[in-house]
Amino acid sequence: MTASHYSQPWPAPLATGQLNATLGLPGSKSLTNRELVLSALADEPSVLTGLLMSRDSLLMIDALKALGAEISIAADGKVRVTPATFDRSANIDCGLAGTVMRFVPPISVLSNQDVHFDGDAAARRRPMKTTIDSLRALGVSVTDADLGALPFTVHGTGSVPGGEITIDASSSSQFVSGLLLAAARYETGLIVRHEGEHLPSMPHIEMTIDCLAKRSVKVTRIGDSAWQVLPGPISGGNFAIEPDLSNAGPFLAAAMVAGGSVTIEHWPESTTQVGDEFDGILQQMGATIARSAQGLTITGTGEIHGIDIDLSIGGELTPVIAALAALADSPTVIRGVAHLRGHETDRLAALATEINRIGGIARETSDGLEIDPSENLHGALWRTYEDHRMATAGAIIGLRVPGIEIEDVRVTSKTMPSFPGLWHSMLGTGEIWPEIGAQ
Repeated sequence: MTASHYSQPWPAPLATGQLNATLGLPGSKSLTNRELVLSALADEPSVLTGLLMSRDSLLMIDALKALGAEISIAADGKVRVTPATFDRSANIDCGLAGTVMRFVPPISVLSNQDVHFDGDAAARRRPMKTTIDSLRALGVSVTDADLGALPFTVHGTGSVPGGEITIDASSSSQFVSGLLLAAARYETGLIVRHEGEHLPSMPHIEMTIDCLAKRSVKVTRIGDSAWQVLPGPISGGNFAIEPDLSNAGPFLAAAMVAGGSVTIEHWPESTTQVGDEFDGILQQMGATIARSAQGLTITGTGEIHGIDIDLSIGGELTPVIAALAALADSPTVIRGVAHLRGHETDRLAALATEINRIGGIARETSDGLEIDPSENLHGALWRTYEDHRMATAGAIIGLRVPGIEIEDVRVTSKTMPSFPGLWHSMLGTGEIWPEIGAQ
């Protein structure tokens, strides 16, 4: 199979028997981009192992290089980062990476030159008003078209006083994390308060705080939705990236759809990754899960039960749960994920549209989805909306429903360029697919 096949709709392979697979997954995108940012802000070089190499992480590497960091990738995969100098103007391509567009502007204010941000056409539809307003509240001049979105230009002066700001991060916890990551480099540190609707994806904020603590940055939670970061050095050193547990979701789901077992190697005993929640959630939907020194093993029978669940803890889990719900034997209600309307696409609308397109029964609600069992599922083109998690959701359903074609599997390169090859390897089809983007 050649890379040119990725320019055509990808036939989602049908499961022809029970699974018995052991997989090693690439590193966590969330941890990769946090560690890259902190390495660029540190007082000394850092060496990162297990780094995810995907479109999002490469965009982050390019952004940090543009701000004066030196980043080299060795043959063994280790990544060495020499901190950024913040002494030059830059044009930052955010692509469609939320971590780049929300994490890099708060550190770009340390530059004494102008830094311009833009991205894909779809990125211009993602909410950025909170980031822009927070930079202005810190006393930084920002030029935009008054649309609260990309493109915009940050006019840095080389330093930021810091202090205390209040933001509305209802649409993404990344707004909080972006400020926390940069805050130790501000002259007086920073107090960040969230005011607004429920703050989504708290585990991602806990992940940010954990990454900061491991680099000797002092962070204190001073309320239900407020944090204080003291000014001070950010240490370098050696840091290992855990496997991406959110990206494990489709492979775990596959065992439930096809039956049999899938083991994800090196599953951490303790982690701040929200993907760890799959353990409990999938057990509620009918799976059996065991942990061992080898990793996490899920076993399924092919029977999938509906669930009533609040996923505000980690909205990124929604596409996997929705795909399983389309194949379940009882209704599913997913709540607490209204913020998904501002992700790579409006994920709630996209999931409902595609499930209904193939004969399923899905309805949008004010903050989630309702999905009922259907006996009328059929093959069709599954549209991906430039969203990697839409592509993998379609692949899950395609394990059971013949004729599902994924519109553009290339979008999985955002976090997992090896997805098609890993999927076929799990199924034991014998087909070899190169990493997306390989020539």
